[in-house]
Amino acid sequence: MVTDKDGYVHLIQYLTENLGLFETPEGTGLADETVMELFEEQLSAQIIMVCGQNPALNFAQRNMIIREIDAIVYDLEEILANVGGKKATPEQTLFITEFSGLIKNLFDQEIAKLLHA
Repeated sequence: MVTDKDGYVHLIQYLTENLGLFETPEGTGLADETVMELFEEQLSAQIIMVCGQNPALNFAQRNMIIREIDAIVYDLEEILANVGGKKATPEQTLFITEFSGLIKNLFDQEIAKLLHA
């Protein structure tokens, strides 16, 4: 649905190009949550919003979306393996929020195609 699209590949490239943002010295994070916890929290919120905005999605379609999010989180865990457990900085939190919004945009586009096919 999303993970096999060019837009997703571009977002992953965008993330890898900005990995330097996540390579902060130990103990510099100010957030209560780790980088991965923030990613999971933000992506969950975005997908809840997507599903809420698209009540026409059936059970199978919603499950497909959940599987896609699981795949995205797995990719993020792989990419951020060395830094995912560190406390997030304000800059990282901002990046994670924006990145999660971009993921939601990908889902919005694909769901629009799915529901209007």
